[in-house]
Amino acid sequence: MTIKLHCFGESGNAYKAALALELSGLEWEPVYVDFFGGEGRSPEFRAKNVMGEAPVMEDGDFRLTQSGAIQQYVADKSGKLGGSEADKYEVLRWVLWDNHKLSSQAGMTRFLMNFLPEDKRPQEVIGFMLGRLKATYQTLDAHLEGRDWIVGEGITNADISCCGYLFYPEPFGFDRAEWPNIDRWLSNIQQTPGFKHPYDLMPGSPADRA
Repeated sequence: MTIKLHCFGESGNAYKAALALELSGLEWEPVYVDFFGGEGRSPEFRAKNVMGEAPVMEDGDFRLTQSGAIQQYVADKSGKLGGSEADKYEVLRWVLWDNHKLSSQAGMTRFLMNFLPEDKRPQEVIGFMLGRLKATYQTLDAHLEGRDWIVGEGITNADISCCGYLFYPEPFGFDRAEWPNIDRWLSNIQQTPGFKHPYDLMPGSPADRA
């Protein structure tokens, strides 16, 4: 049975789930969520996810939300991306770190800098968030010194989670050239068979709304 992922291209959190599915080899298909058109607030979508957020994964009658939980489901079902038995909690540690320190901050900053009308962008908040993100990038770059992957000897959900926003072209205070270890690591991910950029993997992009 084909797994359905309700998602949209602009969402870094949806990208984590979509990329995990794509690299796992499981059969799946994206279902477009018109987030910017308000679909997440519709009764039909709220029936799928009371939180009104994407992604939402449906595997037959089983439904799951939140990218980290979906990634774990994909790992359990496919036997891939979870890391070795000895590493599984380290993988989880980095997924949780990303959700709290990297993706949450990068996602909000990217939204404020790009998806709000220019006259409504709170510059003081943006400046504060850019400072926090710089410290987060420093943590990740330092960890990747001498490493090809965040955990272990191959790509895991830790990598997929932490890269979730870092391939997006819109400005949010991240320049690969400033972080050589992150840049090298992102190149490793890009060279992984099956890799696709978010706007190539999921329907929906800013260009569609231009």
